[in-house]
Amino acid sequence: MFVFRKSLISMLLTAGCVVATPLGAETVKLTLLGVGDVYNFEEEDGRGGFARLNAVALAERAANPNTLYLFDGDMLSPSLQSGFDKGQNTIEFTNLVPFDLAVPGNHEFDFGPENFIEKMKASKYPWAAINITNADGSPVEGLGGVMVKEVGGLKVALIPVAQDTSPEVSSTGSLKFLPTVETGVAAAKKAREDGADIVVGVVQTYMDNDRALMASKAFDVILSGDDHSYATAYDGVTAYVETGVDGQYLSPVDLLVEVGEKDGKRTISWTPIFRFIDTATVEPHPQSKALADKYLASLDETLNVEIGTTETEIDSRRNIVRAVEATMGNLIADGMRDATGADIAIMNGGGIRGDRVYEAGAKLTRRDILAELPFGNVTVVTELPGSQILLALENGVSQVEKGAGRFPQVSGLTFTLDPSAPAGSRVSEVMVDGAALEADKVYKVAVNDFILGGGDGYDALGGGRIVTDGPTSSLVANDVMAYVEKLGTVKPVVEGRIKILGQ
Repeated sequence: MFVFRKSLISMLLTAGCVVATPLGAETVKLTLLGVGDVYNFEEEDGRGGFARLNAVALAERAANPNTLYLFDGDMLSPSLQSGFDKGQNTIEFTNLVPFDLAVPGNHEFDFGPENFIEKMKASKYPWAAINITNADGSPVEGLGGVMVKEVGGLKVALIPVAQDTSPEVSSTGSLKFLPTVETGVAAAKKAREDGADIVVGVVQTYMDNDRALMASKAFDVILSGDDHSYATAYDGVTAYVETGVDGQYLSPVDLLVEVGEKDGKRTISWTPIFRFIDTATVEPHPQSKALADKYLASLDETLNVEIGTTETEIDSRRNIVRAVEATMGNLIADGMRDATGADIAIMNGGGIRGDRVYEAGAKLTRRDILAELPFGNVTVVTELPGSQILLALENGVSQVEKGAGRFPQVSGLTFTLDPSAPAGSRVSEVMVDGAALEADKVYKVAVNDFILGGGDGYDALGGGRIVTDGPTSSLVANDVMAYVEKLGTVKPVVEGRIKILGQ
């Protein structure tokens, strides 16, 4: 029996969309290709990028017409090119090989909801999210809900769910986001009640929510983005794929779905087969590669200009800038303070996106700085009392154990962090220019406009007197580039700005 089953699976994978089994049940091979967190159109070390991703999607559709190509969030931002065109390049690449369905991630709103709606209209594929509405609860024009597709005789319900924390980490305006898990589970159960054969969650959310969605047992498959990691799992009820980043590693899931009948009722059973694709082995899609080459040439002309040298190693890796004092964080915060003359500068670690290490002696270019700061945020100076600065720092470290982007990189001040203490009481020994922070004293604080507006939970930065003019201020990236050019040689070091107890 085992030998027969193995042969059947092999036959289906090689030849088949629909096959009649010896027992009379019909078997349909359904392929689900999920992808998310694709920011950079170009490859990295011969892997990832839209040209290779598009080639994989085309190959999967050619191999099995019962293929659904699904996007689970984050592409309009951040990237070097998106800093210039607000994500239009990603729409052009994905229009070459359109998705069957796309779910907006939090980064779809980095340039505001109006930009997302504009890009959504320019897409040759549908966008959907069941938990995003206008402020009054009405639907967002052009944004769909649950999609039911007939694929190979199967009724497949796609449940699109966005990240409910998007208003905290992006610029979502007045849009309302309903709870990710509760909304998703309710929609999945209703789809099942309405007769769906297969229920697929296409979600953009973090792994704790993924686990809760799986535990509900309401889904057959969950394709999830947001965590920038690659993972697959199957608990006997739900097949799960965390879809990675920049299309570097992909995992199409083949469901071998047996459709039968028992006591006059339709029966469905399925077996998942996870495949692994390293896109370094994939030949790029020619038309997509030509478009990528065009964009690269334009960027090279503008950005490959040296602005200085670093004497020390500079670290901008994601797990560093979101957890500890980082040399790139120090350089950026120092540049903001130097440009404004502020007493203090605070930069959220999640706004630093290079995710790399620059070796001592490396030449720094405009491209490097814009890759680190791709969001187009401006530097703003606000006047705040020390009490609010303390609250801002407490917010910054409140989710350090989760690697949250709100972690503060600072200049002009030092503080001690106790990560074992309850959130809200982790910060102590705050010093400004060598003197203890005074609760009632007013300080000039340089920040980016995103966190000034409450992004990443920084509500404590609001309410102060704005010294600069907001949108007419300089880009944070321009301030940092000017700082590097002025010094010529920089040498940022970890110098004890953030002391972490227990380390």
